[in-house]
Amino acid sequence: MKAKKSKTDQNVLAQNRKARFNYAISDTFEAGISLTGTEIKSVRAGQITIGDGFVTFHDGRALLTNVHIAPYENGNQFNVDPLRSRQLLLHRRQIQSLQQTALEKGVSIVPLKVYLKHGFAKVLIGIGRGKRQFDKRQDLKKRDQERELQRRFKN
Repeated sequence: MKAKKSKTDQNVLAQNRKARFNYAISDTFEAGISLTGTEIKSVRAGQITIGDGFVTFHDGRALLTNVHIAPYENGNQFNVDPLRSRQLLLHRRQIQSLQQTALEKGVSIVPLKVYLKHGFAKVLIGIGRGKRQFDKRQDLKKRDQERELQRRFKN
């Protein structure tokens, strides 16, 4: 009898590991990204960097800003600016609630990861409140203690 394959249709292409270290993520949203033809080919090849990205709002639209998608190497005149702002595909109520949340002091909306779902590029964005240096040190200390416990239980 064959073992069943797990049905994970999510293929993580980029992850922002610094975001969880620098921000306390309270809530997450899944959003589509509006991309051109050569951009999606580049994203599928894993040529995307979301480390410095953030979400801005303009004319009732959510825009993913400062995310670098490398130009597709086989593209010609259809390649676009690698750092252009890309529209996020969210419901109007989601955009309004995110916009209200972003107006609070110390709150940023950052991309956490980019993945493929059913052939479409999706981005997981999170509402992050900036951590202080003390909080970051506490996280590092906690992580080291957990590693030490794992080592001891392993032996």
